Amino acid sequence: MITKRIIPCLDVKDGQVVKGVNFKGLKTVASPVDLAREYSKAGADELVFYDITASAEGRKLFTDILKKTAANVFIPLTVGGGIGTLDDFDRVLKSGADKVSVNSGAIRDPGLISKAAKLYGNQCVVLSVDIKRVDGTFRVFAKGGREDTGLEAIEWIKRCTGEGAGEVVVNSIDTDGVKKGFDLEMLDAVCNAVTVPVIASGGAGCIEDFITLFKTLPKVDAGLAASIFHFGEVSIEDLKKEMAREGIPARI
Repeated sequence: MITKRIIPCLDVKDGQVVKGVNFKGLKTVASPVDLAREYSKAGADELVFYDITASAEGRKLFTDILKKTAANVFIPLTVGGGIGTLDDFDRVLKSGADKVSVNSGAIRDPGLISKAAKLYGNQCVVLSVDIKRVDGTFRVFAKGGREDTGLEAIEWIKRCTGEGAGEVVVNSIDTDGVKKGFDLEMLDAVCNAVTVPVIASGGAGCIEDFITLFKTLPKVDAGLAASIFHFGEVSIEDLKKEMAREGIPARI
């Protein structure tokens, strides 16, 4: 059985890792370089680095801090933020990323995913989707959760994976930072719509939330979280030990 991945997320603003609630009220946590080094040693399976204001500010992702972060990581690194062209893919990959996450850039240019997949391979292209419920439907948001695109999320995800995205990160804005558990309803809808790996993001507050996630939705491939790892509320080692006790395959 394929092991379930545990992925810490570094949301980076102005060169520092930040965290908020429902994508708002951002507070500085630490240096991404220091956190990346710690997580790489602590047993994280992968790491995600998001330059969270690049798209909203209409600029390219900062590569200097990315290069320093990548130099301290010896596990797969996914990088996103301000990715809008094939040149952005190239620049980020050359800065040390293993996979590139695209969100707002794909909304602006839906052909970007297919072009990147053909050039770099499906496994390199990660679709990140910020989703919020609007009038009972799952809606795609852009620019760090600031802009309602009007796109229905499940259809958008099906379209992008059909174009070549090899993995999907489902970011639930409704549960982000709330620490009351992952958005199981939303994740179930995505898992039933695609055949590529699905990464759950938004809502983890304790070890039990990950256990519930993987037991309720066996199709989910990975759990992603930020603040509970950043602030030491959950250690990756303890989480994986509990997963193993519960019969959930994990890389110990």
